[in-house]
Amino acid sequence: MTRESEAALLEGLRRGDAAALEVLMERHAARVYRVAFGITRSAPDAEEVVQDVFTSLVRAAGGFEGRSALATWLYRVATNAALARRRRKRAQLEVSLEDCLPTFKDDGHRAGDRTFLLADWSPGPHEALLSGETRRVLERALDRLPRHFRAVLVLRDVEELSNEETAAALGDSVASVKSRLHRARMALREELTRAFVAGGEERPASHRSA
Repeated sequence: MTRESEAALLEGLRRGDAAALEVLMERHAARVYRVAFGITRSAPDAEEVVQDVFTSLVRAAGGFEGRSALATWLYRVATNAALARRRRKRAQLEVSLEDCLPTFKDDGHRAGDRTFLLADWSPGPHEALLSGETRRVLERALDRLPRHFRAVLVLRDVEELSNEETAAALGDSVASVKSRLHRARMALREELTRAFVAGGEERPASHRSA
């Protein structure tokens, strides 16, 4: 979508044109949902985030100055809304789940006992993500990552935003995004390695640690 077409739709939104909102949702809702689900790991929560994001867009249309692309603005609102929703849900729990989750050092490695070594995944993990069971392992591994790691992984590796676009969506610097992405990828790979070893999954010899 060009900036001109975005501007025309936003102008329609300012006038209360429901058709303009429908077009914007048709073009952007799926991506907003993917970001929200990637962070919240909950379909109902992701659906509510989508509603929150487009409600916010309607309210903010009059003041949207177009200094950033609309998609970047939507990513930023979706990320913040998803993180806030997950924080609220955690705060409502009688026992904090943080005590049950793994903790990670700045380099992305797990703190504490590291019995399992990282596998050599230099070509990338995608070859190992073909079976349904392996996909479920990936989902569980993502669930165990800290929220800020999931956010940068979803934006960079799922939505394939650039470092600059991700930084704008997260309200952070490019240098911080690069550093966090490296730690997030290391943490995800370690979680997957532990899951495969514990579950007895067989990997090609080229992916096994020495």
